Amino acid sequence: MKQSTRNIVLGSLLSASGAVLAVSAYRERQKETVEVYEDTDMRNSEKIDRIESVDADKDPSEKGLTQLDHAQKSEWVANGFPQTHQEMKELEEQENKNLH
Repeated sequence: MKQSTRNIVLGSLLSASGAVLAVSAYRERQKETVEVYEDTDMRNSEKIDRIESVDADKDPSEKGLTQLDHAQKSEWVANGFPQTHQEMKELEEQENKNLH
């Protein structure tokens, strides 16, 4: 057998055995179980919408709010949204005055 033919055959065998090892390693990894943490996203959690706000005993405006409401209120305050219906009406009236 020529030297080049022998090298081709050995290279092919090595390549095939490498592919077999890679496939078996991939399948073995697929069998392993993956540990997943409990969902901590507040918007997807039903529990967070039942628990009273952490600031309910300190801040009168937080009484009756859930933790989800508290988080949304914090975002509204940070973004400058009006907090009450009265503030919304005042803003609408102010806009109407500015338009006329």
